[in-house]
Amino acid sequence: MAYPITRPVPQEIGRRIAFLGVGWIGLSRLQAMVDTGLCRKVVLCDPSDERIAEACRAAPAAECVSSFDALLDRDLDGVVIATPSAVHAEQALRAIDRGLAVFCQKPLARTADEVRTVIAAAKARNVLLGVDLSYRHAEGVRVLRDRVRGGQLGRIFDVELVFHNAYGPDKAWFYDKTLSGGGCLMDLGIHLVDLALDVLDWPEVGEVRGALFAEGRRLTGAREVTEDFASATISLANGVNVRLACSWKLNAGCDAVIEASFHGTEASASFRNLAGSFYDFETVLLRGTSQERLVAPPDEWGGRAARLWLTQLAADPGYDPEIEHMAQVAETLDRIYLST
Repeated sequence: MAYPITRPVPQEIGRRIAFLGVGWIGLSRLQAMVDTGLCRKVVLCDPSDERIAEACRAAPAAECVSSFDALLDRDLDGVVIATPSAVHAEQALRAIDRGLAVFCQKPLARTADEVRTVIAAAKARNVLLGVDLSYRHAEGVRVLRDRVRGGQLGRIFDVELVFHNAYGPDKAWFYDKTLSGGGCLMDLGIHLVDLALDVLDWPEVGEVRGALFAEGRRLTGAREVTEDFASATISLANGVNVRLACSWKLNAGCDAVIEASFHGTEASASFRNLAGSFYDFETVLLRGTSQERLVAPPDEWGGRAARLWLTQLAADPGYDPEIEHMAQVAETLDRIYLST
């Protein structure tokens, strides 16, 4: 049973976790981890006094520090990073250099080269490294993955993925390429690429073609502007054709359109949001003109990746080679950007 941080956590299982950045996402992951009952100690760092105050309501016994340097000087087992994308790689490397496990918001870094550098450091220091690609941990995606990998859909030949956010980010750094690494493709498309490759069990990526737009104008060549619409076609070595589209502030007719559909020779299956929700999803099996609902809400999937990372850290803090798939995701994003 989960219990609040104010109650003692057994020394042998409790972990000392720092949270660098406690905005909306960071606070959500803090609450998810505290609820596991596996946090023996919590350290918080954020430039906003308001955010710190809110985080302290989730973890009343937390220690607060004013800088990343001060955070690293504390006696810790791991660090949760929820800061602007530009500093993810640098902050992860500094934590790893201290022998700390890291759970980082996506993207782990802005380019594939940066991602590989962080992964290599974690491997060299034998520390656990995780990335919060939360959608792959939804129950609907788990069922979809099992159906695809188990062969129930027959031979998969086509995948369609969309993620349209009718609002877009509310923080200025998302629109600064030097801080974000990219626009909606880096922010939302990373989930789509990860879902496609993960569900299909990480096939080799072949040809990649993409198109980027900003306010309806196509972007080409070197650019400082972040895209608000992106589409791509990815040919996989196993013969599967992947098509994706993602956007900020699209005229979508609802808050969000999120869907991952896998088409096979025997059936199709789709993981999709309901009524424009960012949180409620169903997974349906499609045969001809009929459909069968396999998973329906509710599902508390948002903090599941964070909980799993902390549970793994409590059991074995060593390096997990599963993280190496993140290099393939990052390289695919790089290739989409370079193809435009």
